[in-house]
Amino acid sequence: MFAAGERPLALVTGATGGIGRALVGRLAEAGMDLLLSARSGPALAALADTLPPGRARHHACDLARDVGLLADAALALPRLDLIVHAAGVHDSGPWEATDDGTLRTLLAVNVEAPTLLTRLLLPRLRAAQGMVVFLNSTRGLDVAEHVGPYAASKHALRALADTLRLEIQGSGIRVLSVYPGSTATPMQQAIQAAKGHAYDPDAFIRPDDIAAMVMAALALPRTAEVSDITIRPLGRPPDPSPAAGPATA
Repeated sequence: MFAAGERPLALVTGATGGIGRALVGRLAEAGMDLLLSARSGPALAALADTLPPGRARHHACDLARDVGLLADAALALPRLDLIVHAAGVHDSGPWEATDDGTLRTLLAVNVEAPTLLTRLLLPRLRAAQGMVVFLNSTRGLDVAEHVGPYAASKHALRALADTLRLEIQGSGIRVLSVYPGSTATPMQQAIQAAKGHAYDPDAFIRPDDIAAMVMAALALPRTAEVSDITIRPLGRPPDPSPAAGPATA
């Protein structure tokens, strides 16, 4: 999976969220040490307490402002084999109604933070022949009404990941972009509430299904690389039709 040596170490941003949290559990089960990051220190501490003792460090960080501090925390570690960019923010509404602050936050968290963090930590990944995973969105592949700035941030992240993959060919670093469709996360619950819809988690992808796909890509032999994974909810069958009544003319 990674270069030989000490137990591999992964940095996971958005570690307390739905997909990030699912990946943290899977990575710990696979024997990796972890540096966990999210905005809430207490939530990170609670997550770390669920993992084997001594296996997880955590660093609370607002990626819109403090990405350099998180990079410093990662550089202080003895090695780095994997970065999982699972942090992200969502916004919806008419394109022309997006305010300056919202646009800045979307770009800072969804584009600038993963770009800067990867650039600062690339030498460590090169030494470990490691991997970068960008948790994107199917909105990085297409567009829809009322998600223009969000989709633009995800299209930018896709372009940056694809360019990075081209520029580091031959370095031993693998770059994976994952494009999940609607997923049963707290973010999705908020999206449905904003639409006035009831939230049914069974109608969406399970975060652990996405984590399982990422782990499969990590487990590939060093002779292969998965560059893109698109994963969408499997449509549920329609409700059964009511029993037919007597025929009428």
